[in-house]
Amino acid sequence: MKITVLQDHLRSGGTERHSILLSREFGGRGHAARLVTFRPGGLLAGTAGAEHLSLQPFDTGIDWFGPGLLRTVLGAGPDIVLCMGKTANCFAGRIQRRAAGGGLRTKVVATLRAGGRLPWFYYSSVRRAAHLVTNSREAAEGLVSRHGLDPARVSVIRNALVFPESPPGRDEELRARLGAGPAATVLLSVGMFRPEKNQRALLEIAAGLPAGWDWKLWLVGDGPERARCERLAARLGVAGRTRFLGFQPDPGAYFRAADIGVHASREEALSNALIEAQSHGLPVVACRALGVGECVVEGRTGFVVAQGDYEGFRAALAVLAADTPGERAGRAGEARAFVRGAFDPGRQVGAYLGLFETLLRDAGPAPRP
Repeated sequence: MKITVLQDHLRSGGTERHSILLSREFGGRGHAARLVTFRPGGLLAGTAGAEHLSLQPFDTGIDWFGPGLLRTVLGAGPDIVLCMGKTANCFAGRIQRRAAGGGLRTKVVATLRAGGRLPWFYYSSVRRAAHLVTNSREAAEGLVSRHGLDPARVSVIRNALVFPESPPGRDEELRARLGAGPAATVLLSVGMFRPEKNQRALLEIAAGLPAGWDWKLWLVGDGPERARCERLAARLGVAGRTRFLGFQPDPGAYFRAADIGVHASREEALSNALIEAQSHGLPVVACRALGVGECVVEGRTGFVVAQGDYEGFRAALAVLAADTPGERAGRAGEARAFVRGAFDPGRQVGAYLGLFETLLRDAGPAPRP
């Protein structure tokens, strides 16, 4: 198959990492795959590989500006166009309509990989695509019940584990370098600093932890909210226990040095950060959001609490911090096994390819525009 993966910009988010992973894996399985982005550059651009091209000749800073979009995407006559980014999905219907009008058998597959409110034209666009993939059952059910999408045209393919899991054992050297002694409980959050990721809540939760508890909060990531969070940490009096570690191409070292993964995002479809934390054997505590419950074996690999329930969040942290070494090892083993089974990259790539083959097999003549 000829497969084009369409993405907005190669920032450091999970959707961007999955766009790179999928295009690379499709190519590795013998398909003619390429990754097309609206904007050039981005923190992950160096990992995109040779089959990556950008619509903008230089970065305008505008996600939706795609000169030559239809010509570039459809010119090579792809069998499949997989739209991954939010902007890419807003063009999915237009690409499908142009393909049909041009007599191409191209099937456009739209995706929903984020929570929160999306622009009306996103839903208008994805209705005209050949199929829509979302990464959690909860998101799929919402598309059907609230937006009237045909359930036969919606599939659930979970996120893949992008980073390899680490061997058991804690990185004491890194902990020491970052000021966390052997007895400290290190809470780790990984994610872009955007309002919906809500790192502010983690700082407020940490500020209310018992005074006698030796804890540290590490925040990996960057973005527009980072400076505000740094000021908030100072106001709350937790700056001395909090580390802002910036963007990390591979946050695996920090997972290996931490004790508990924490996540307070208000908008998700399925959380990559929770999946990655458990792949490294960390239990997790997270605020409830779309798809988050599907990332955790409740009570075993972690806990999910209601948005705004700071006391419930602190109580869950206390339970995990009080685990004996045997209990911690049990949770770590179960977390690794859960992620290995539910988010296996090979299985997810195979699910996409199986869907593509079905769409092309059942296509028949190209539909009228």
